Amino acid sequence: MATTWIAADDYMTLWAIIVVWAAVSIYLEQKYEWAAKLSGAVIALLGAIALSNTGLIPTESAVYDAVWSYIVPLAIPLLLFHIDFQKVWKESGRLLLMFLLSAMGTAIGTVLAFFALRERIPHLDAIGAMMSGTYTGGSVNLAAMASKFETPGEWVAASVVADNLMMALYFLLLMAIPALSFFQKLYPHPYVQQVEQAAATTGSETTQAEAYWKRKEISLRDIALSVGTAFFIVALSFKCADFLNVRLPNGEEASFLQNFVHGLLGDRYLLLTTFTFLALLVAPRYFAQLRGSQELGTFLIYLFFVVIGIPASIPLIVQSAPLLLVFVAIIVGTNMIVSLVTGKLFGFKLEEILIASNANIGGPTTAAAMAIAKGWKPLIGPVLVVGTIGYILGNYIGTFLGLWFGTF
Repeated sequence: MATTWIAADDYMTLWAIIVVWAAVSIYLEQKYEWAAKLSGAVIALLGAIALSNTGLIPTESAVYDAVWSYIVPLAIPLLLFHIDFQKVWKESGRLLLMFLLSAMGTAIGTVLAFFALRERIPHLDAIGAMMSGTYTGGSVNLAAMASKFETPGEWVAASVVADNLMMALYFLLLMAIPALSFFQKLYPHPYVQQVEQAAATTGSETTQAEAYWKRKEISLRDIALSVGTAFFIVALSFKCADFLNVRLPNGEEASFLQNFVHGLLGDRYLLLTTFTFLALLVAPRYFAQLRGSQELGTFLIYLFFVVIGIPASIPLIVQSAPLLLVFVAIIVGTNMIVSLVTGKLFGFKLEEILIASNANIGGPTTAAAMAIAKGWKPLIGPVLVVGTIGYILGNYIGTFLGLWFGTF
């Protein structure tokens, strides 16, 4: 790893940078109209890319791992505490179809990219399996496919760097599209209009973000119960998932149904979402009286926005394997085109199309983060449910394509 101004083991300084920049991003979004249009999420991400690519902070650290391992799981239940879970389940079916159409775009894009570059990039059959898996589900699928097809370590590392950079760039694009008049004319966009109308009622001196996140009464008890409940649900979900993950049959010797059940019940995030919904069902009055959980969860998600941009090392991808960036760009570009075209044909809303594509390329956490940043609250729960299904589909799509590519 290249030398940086701040060492990877300087944990307190790195935590300070992440938290302070997240706070600055939120402040700018709520203070200035230009920042509100850009969104705090994009500001957080761009700042992180600048910090890592100028050599100020390292691209890898245990601090970033902690955000993925602890901060993101805690943010999810906090953000779901005030969601109408009955409406979530009702709307998940519709979003699932859009997600599957978007996943088809990933598969098509991988095939196109493979045949375009198979003479130029070594081990592209294994890399194709990895990238089709991760661009359907998430990083867990990339790791699974890398192990299954025994991809050389240096090519796994280069692929991860290309993936991180492409994901950051694509996230910026997805955040910008809803504000473009070209797309607004082509697709219905009710969630965008709702946010704009809500902001318009507060007066011209207030940004959309400031209008949405207006001051609310909150007590120490609210904070204690919100955070304590979130910790309890996360710990219970992860323990149950780990227990079932070890004991349920899976792998090449298991049947399709057994692998499917293992993928569902052994996935931490799917169980986390499920347990949160069950808690909302069992104790609706308890969660209805909690205040501040959405604000707490959103701040934690902003830490994630900062961290997601840090590994996007532009010099590293240029030095290691620039063609890999072209390879993943073809896959992501095709996913976007197929998502927009099929979404138009089937009458999906612009927000549903973008969220489904995000869930494929980045996973359920980045898709939920986008919905949160944009104020599309009704889509947060459904995309977390639908996005976790990609973890299951990703292994099957990656395996099929990897085996097929290996015949050439």
